[in-house]
Amino acid sequence: MKDFGSINGNNYYLYKLENNKFVLEVTDYGATLVSFILKDKNVDVVFGFDDVRGYVEDVPYMGASIGRVCNRIGEGKFILNNNEYILNINNGPNSLHGGNVGFDKKLWDIKKENNKLICTYFSKDNEEGYPGNLNVKVTYELLDDGFSYVYEGKSDKDTIFSMTNHAFFNFNGPNSNTVLDHKVKCYVDKVAKVDKDGLTLEETFDVSNTPFDFREFKEIGKDIDEDFEQLINGSGYDHHFIVEGNSFRKMATCKANGIVMDVYSDLPGFHMYTGNFLDGNAKGKNKGTFPRRSAVCFETQYYPNAINYSLEKKPILRKNEVKKHRTEFIFNGEDRNED
Repeated sequence: MKDFGSINGNNYYLYKLENNKFVLEVTDYGATLVSFILKDKNVDVVFGFDDVRGYVEDVPYMGASIGRVCNRIGEGKFILNNNEYILNINNGPNSLHGGNVGFDKKLWDIKKENNKLICTYFSKDNEEGYPGNLNVKVTYELLDDGFSYVYEGKSDKDTIFSMTNHAFFNFNGPNSNTVLDHKVKCYVDKVAKVDKDGLTLEETFDVSNTPFDFREFKEIGKDIDEDFEQLINGSGYDHHFIVEGNSFRKMATCKANGIVMDVYSDLPGFHMYTGNFLDGNAKGKNKGTFPRRSAVCFETQYYPNAINYSLEKKPILRKNEVKKHRTEFIFNGEDRNED
């Protein structure tokens, strides 16, 4: 544990896990992933900052644990058990990533246990408008071939609960100015539509013959500027990719610079975001400035705004039950995958 700076009188710290292949660092501000270093490549594959101030003032959500509910909830409203709950609006007409002060902006308790960092937070009843006193735990585990991110929660009232990790990946390191050369393969046939405010709609579309067809490896930048309504609405890729099945399964693969990363999860899908709203004004690690489209995120999660749609899989957490989901980011070393 080492000092990671202070904001408004609160001191923050950096916690480290290391094995013979990787170094993983997390701060207690937002239970945020600060670094993931591949030793053989001598490259840090996640964007971040050298001090907590960057996360507070420069790029919100970067690397953070997002909740109580990630992504957007339409008009900041939902009904549960015939009761309507009103959330704080912080993104156009919608509530985004937990509201004004989501989990990404909270001080978490962190304990190190062998190859794990156990991050805990207590979210009070009616925090940001959500019902129930919620005990939250996020566990980062350093694996022999990557790392895992597990979130779990238990509430004293029925509530909704859907977290994600918002790591920004670039396999060329923190000072790279583009991710458009990275190749991605998604094990996905359908993608959810978004409106002009970025809200995920209930309507989906088949990826066939669209710029969203990543069923074979394709550079992120190949079709990103096509004249296609959904790309225009998202200013690029900023959409939920639906992965069929309920089991722990492979969802996506990303590769560049001789590095291959597979994304696995037991969640219904993932949101792929290509850094369309990064602006290059930040000052991050290794003098990184994070220009537009310089990183890609694979945010495993429930279907966004699912609580307001007629979907089977909703992020409802019942009183005194435990909800738990696991995501793994697996690094295969040299590029051995198909082209």
